[in-house]
Amino acid sequence: MGRVVAIPTDALYALAADPLSLRAVRRIYEAKGRAIIRALPILVRDAFMAEDFAREVSPRFRMLARRFWPGPLTIILPAAAGFPLLSTGNTGRLAVRQASCVVADELIARLNGPLIATSANISGRPTCTTGIEAFGVMDGRVDLVLDGGLCEGAGATTVDITEPEWKILKEGAISHRQIAECLEGL
Repeated sequence: MGRVVAIPTDALYALAADPLSLRAVRRIYEAKGRAIIRALPILVRDAFMAEDFAREVSPRFRMLARRFWPGPLTIILPAAAGFPLLSTGNTGRLAVRQASCVVADELIARLNGPLIATSANISGRPTCTTGIEAFGVMDGRVDLVLDGGLCEGAGATTVDITEPEWKILKEGAISHRQIAECLEGL
């Protein structure tokens, strides 16, 4: 418990840990040199797992998850009262995604719970795309690097649906137009 592992995902190497363990969450922030006011992205097995940790889910969430998961879309939701505030960067909001990645899926299944999955890098520096790179950058900051070879792909798009008007916080593999088409009429 409280361990931090660098794993390959569908686009890059990520630091993975248990978001329900405050020790693990603190270690992620320390490893990245990341400000505690920034939320940590969470990988889930499916939309049902995301619902377990969200205060509420909207038709927008269901439409986006049905259309783009598994895949490169991170959806911002209000966190459930029992979800550790530290994991949300003290914002009370979750950044959830179902990745299209065998390693992450297997870890989530074995742990029967979500995973923090934030880029394996020092905040503000380039992300790692190989296990060797992750080891070189994160040596001494993580407990283990699972080398899955080269990870390449467009990063995830992040969409905030917590407000009456949704907005894209970071555009990645899924375009603004695709999100707008999916949410048309909602």
